[in-house]
Amino acid sequence: MSVPLVIVAAVARNRVIGRDNDMPWKLSSDLKRFKALTMGKPLIVGRRNHAAIGRPLPGRQTIVLTRDRGFSEPGVHVAHELADALGLAEALAEEMGADEIVSAGGGEIYALTLPLAARMRLTEVHALPEGDVLFPEYDASQWRETAREDHPSGPRDEFPFSFVDLVRERGLKRT
Repeated sequence: MSVPLVIVAAVARNRVIGRDNDMPWKLSSDLKRFKALTMGKPLIVGRRNHAAIGRPLPGRQTIVLTRDRGFSEPGVHVAHELADALGLAEALAEEMGADEIVSAGGGEIYALTLPLAARMRLTEVHALPEGDVLFPEYDASQWRETAREDHPSGPRDEFPFSFVDLVRERGLKRT
């Protein structure tokens, strides 16, 4: 892939990212960051995550990756294999002038795209909510933190959180 793949996710300390097809917290700051990070870019999302969002997001091109061969919806692109989704995202990125392709969840999509991601832009939610969707485990030694911003909870942010940017380390020396 010539256009880098970036994972954008909000993840609790216990790896929870969802509950009952919704987010298990209210974080206005995270939603604003998500919009800023994804605007003008192709997004790869799973069908359930897309259904939870409820519509194609304006200013972005949504690619729904689903095993459901009968799925179609106006305003979104559909792929049934990761390679097809990535190929479509690459073509859309070129067409849009985007510098990244975004993996925007849910859990299965993150698990599929994690091995291919060049960067992760995470919101680390400092909480332990109950949930039924988890972010995949990953080897932290393969990633280098390049930025961190800590934020307290507040009137529009239910929990304290940190915006964390990670870059995959290439050519790590193994001992």
